[in-house]
Amino acid sequence: MAKRLKDNLSSSYFEAANKLNSKNSRHKIVAYVESYDDIFFWRSVLSKFENDRCYFQVTLPSRTPHLERGKKAVLMSLVQGKTGSNMIACVDADYDYLLQGRTAVSQEIVSNPYVFHTYAYAIENLQCYAPSLHDVCVAVTLNDHEIFDTAGFLQRFSEIIYPLFVWNIWYYRSPSYADFTMTDFLHCIETGSFRFSEAPAVLERLRRKVSRKCEELSHRNPTARESYQALKDNLRTLGVEPHNTYLYIQGHHLFDKVVTPLLANICTRLVREREEEISRQSVHSTQARNELSCYMNSISDIPQMLKKNYGYQDSEPFARIRADVARFMQQIYPDRKGKTEEESH
Repeated sequence: MAKRLKDNLSSSYFEAANKLNSKNSRHKIVAYVESYDDIFFWRSVLSKFENDRCYFQVTLPSRTPHLERGKKAVLMSLVQGKTGSNMIACVDADYDYLLQGRTAVSQEIVSNPYVFHTYAYAIENLQCYAPSLHDVCVAVTLNDHEIFDTAGFLQRFSEIIYPLFVWNIWYYRSPSYADFTMTDFLHCIETGSFRFSEAPAVLERLRRKVSRKCEELSHRNPTARESYQALKDNLRTLGVEPHNTYLYIQGHHLFDKVVTPLLANICTRLVREREEEISRQSVHSTQARNELSCYMNSISDIPQMLKKNYGYQDSEPFARIRADVARFMQQIYPDRKGKTEEESH
């Protein structure tokens, strides 16, 4: 039974299935992902590379015990399946990308040519891509009045938390990572609920809190100046800059604790603004009720709109993902012959 399970999961199994198809059939590449929400995201990545020779099937690891989900289940499927040109894994980077091989999982993420990752911490970070958030507000409220600079807020938020974020990665790259965990870091950068009109004061409180914590960590590690600076330089090569740090913090914290509450506050104001406009312009109360009913039935849910947000396709992490897939496709289908390497032998 165990052997049959392994065979069903193997890349060679999918390869054999592909060979049963006629020569005119397209080659199927199975892409395992971590969760249901990841299917839509990775479809948006991989569909651009489908052609008359191949296509991707984005799916969950269906044969794992007890319907296990997550990165571990995906990577285990590859270990059991002996990855190849017929099977890939698509996962969130988490901190594993920034750890650059210092753990077994990180090594798998950064070195396995059949494992693709988000570069940003998770898909939630990309869904919250700052330049696209005004468009999300418009999609939710059908009101194109920009009453708050969401991109500017996330840039300032990132610049403030950046020094502390570097410290968090510094600890995770050291044996003493438990002394300043991700949970500790997220607790330090909590903003709490606030009205967007209060954003400057909220950011100033955050700046003071982060500054105090950075001073504490500096005193605790008096010999870390050079290694801290070296880490900052290394993180820049990985895409982490002061202005975009929000892309690399825990995705659920960004999505649930920062962006969604902020957009909810903005969208509430935009909906009220549209309702007042309808009331002013209506000739009589019946028309006002009908228009308001029509409008309220047309507005959308913020989390769902964020999950369907395509704005991340203009981001640098997304460009890196596409470059990785392009290299993979070039390896499988070299332009000079249009065949896989295996077909060439």
